[in-house]
This record gives sequence, C-alpha cells and structure tokens, in this order.
Amino acid sequence: MITLKNISKNFGTKKILDGLSFHVNQSETLALIGLSGSGKTTALKIICGLHLPDMGDVLINKLALNEHNLPLVRRGLGYVIQDGGLFPHLTARDNIVLVGLEAGKTQKEIQTKIEELSKLTKISSDLLDKYPRELSGGQRQRIGIMRALFLDPEILILDEPMGALDPITRKELQTELKELFKRLKKTVVLVTHDLYEASFFADRILLLHEGNIAQEGSMAELLNNPRNSFVREFVNAQNRSLT
Repeated sequence: MITLKNISKNFGTKKILDGLSFHVNQSETLALIGLSGSGKTTALKIICGLHLPDMGDVLINKLALNEHNLPLVRRGLGYVIQDGGLFPHLTARDNIVLVGLEAGKTQKEIQTKIEELSKLTKISSDLLDKYPRELSGGQRQRIGIMRALFLDPEILILDEPMGALDPITRKELQTELKELFKRLKKTVVLVTHDLYEASFFADRILLLHEGNIAQEGSMAELLNNPRNSFVREFVNAQNRSLT
C-alpha cells in the first residue's frame, strides 16, 4: 500500500531524511518511533504529500506521488494529529463534515456517515454541537478520528495521536483504536515516541535515527537483539522511564 524508496529531505542545510526506504503492506499497522528530530514525522508528512522529497520515490497503492496527483492521493488517506487538530471556531460536527462537503456528499449521506462513525468511535450525539474547547482531550481525539474516517480511506496516518492525553484516557483510547484498526482492516502508519505504545499497536516497528532506519522488527527483537549501541540505549531509556 505504501512504499518509500531512497527518500532524502533537507530543510535548509539540515538533512532530515537520508536515503530512507520502507514499505507498508495492506491492512498492516506500522509504527515509526525515534528521538525528536529522527525524521519520523517528516516521513509521515511525505506519505501524506505535505512535504515532497528532495530525492527518492513515494508510491501510494502503486501510484507514484507527485505534485500533480496530490488531491487524488490525499482522498485515500485519513490523517490524525495530536489533540485531533480541530478548527477551534467550528463545532465538532462542522469539523467532521468538512471533508464530506468538499467531496460533494449530500446532506443525507453526511448524516448517515456521522451516525455510523459516532457509534464506531463511541461519541454521543450531544457532543457534536460543542466546540473543541468544550470537549475533553479524549473526545477531541475521537472527533479527529471521525473526520479522518469520513471518506472511508484505505490508509490511516496518525502522528502521536495519544501524546496529549492523560494516562487513563490514553490507555482507554489505545484499546479502542486497536479494536477499530482490526475491525476496519485499514493500513495504518503510526508515529510515537513510546516503544511500548508502538508494540501494542504495530505489526512492525521501525526505529529511526538521523534520518534512516536504525532497526526494524518486533519489540522483542529490539529488546533482545539490538543492532547497535543507539538501539540498545534507546530501549534501555524506555525501560528506565517505566521504573
């Protein structure tokens, strides 16, 4: 579903991605983890077409991504960021239906989809007419997920969606999202700092360092067979943060 081939990206004189290559299979959940500045969010934005690479190729469902077909490719992607990324001057409902209106959906189609997604994400209808500031962090994130799913995209892209949540809400939403991914059989790319969150969600984990892959595999492989000193230090730091 997603292929990055030898992707390089600079911002000014700073190299962010350096020949990065990986793929994501259909219905697979892939987690990108790493330190701040490792390139994981830049890789995510390149998949979404928010940044174009300086070098290399991006294929989304076998279609080469370029500036000419960005609108077509983006219609097949659902994008969720931290705290939902909602427009503060719009109600939850208006935030959700934006993509439907842009796609030319009828009011009947929009209402049917809102009812379906409300049940799926466990959002009660009385919350839909509230503004983002009137919602809890978990509720805002669920609204963001509803918006991302509105056009039934094949691919979901999540950039640290649980990063701003308290531990109890975060655990609850993690469980709900994992069930959602399994039920909908979406292809998912998730960015997180948290190795244990990555392991909870992902079929595969890619640990990035200085714009490339330090190690790929399961959490057990990273824990028991670190490829180099950076991987070992990263894993040990995650373990220490829990003690």
